[in-house]
Amino acid sequence: MSAPHLLTEQDGAILIATLNRPEKLNALTGQTMALFEEALHRFRDTPELKVMLIRATGRYFCSGADLRDGLEGGPPPIDRTGVAIREKHRLQLHGMHRIYDEMEAIEKPIVVAHQGPTVGGGLEMSLSCDFRLAAKSASYAFPEGKFGVLPASNGVSRLTRIVGTHWARYLIMANLPADADRAFTMGLVHEVYADETFENDALDFCRHLAKQHGEQMGAAKLAIEMSRDLSLSQGRNVERMANSTLMLNPDYVAGIEKYINSIGAKNKSE
Repeated sequence: MSAPHLLTEQDGAILIATLNRPEKLNALTGQTMALFEEALHRFRDTPELKVMLIRATGRYFCSGADLRDGLEGGPPPIDRTGVAIREKHRLQLHGMHRIYDEMEAIEKPIVVAHQGPTVGGGLEMSLSCDFRLAAKSASYAFPEGKFGVLPASNGVSRLTRIVGTHWARYLIMANLPADADRAFTMGLVHEVYADETFENDALDFCRHLAKQHGEQMGAAKLAIEMSRDLSLSQGRNVERMANSTLMLNPDYVAGIEKYINSIGAKNKSE
């Protein structure tokens, strides 16, 4: 029996989901996405889990969607209308749109660690993560342009929101790849680590996130997404609304009182 296309394990408060088709360059299949959605719901619904880490085995993080998946009975019929193609993108594709929307909605941080090339659908999945970490050997590309189409499951919409129109043109219109350092310059990834220490560095990053306050983390994730699309004054209202809840939290009240008292004690001793 072949190994599952996705493995899960727990490291303290971190749920680790590992793409596990190294012989197929971790191309995404229906099984991959079903197992990933199951892991995502476990992460969402388990209070003890604070961070989700997505990583992969083998030399590729992901080569994109497996175009041969489910073709044992022959190739599927080709859609002949624009409506049919748009609806397939929205409702099919192994539920990618639904899953990526849920990743963005969950009020906990999701981290992806790219140890190698990250292509097409693998990059689109990564764009719905809150943090993207790269090994020096990582690289990024959207090959869809070679076939005269666009990456249409985050590849334009989410990419442009993250790196801006300037670099979105580079990856999509010019159809050029980016190595890890250029991806860092773009703002596509948050950190670039040495290959030799990458696995530990990614886990250390997740352990750091797991120590942060959960309520603050959830509010920050929502506030950042909302504020990006609002005017400055409306964005400040989002901040005020979020803090009006956070500052009533007993943890905050106790913590700020302790901090203020410690300042007073220090001043008296000087």
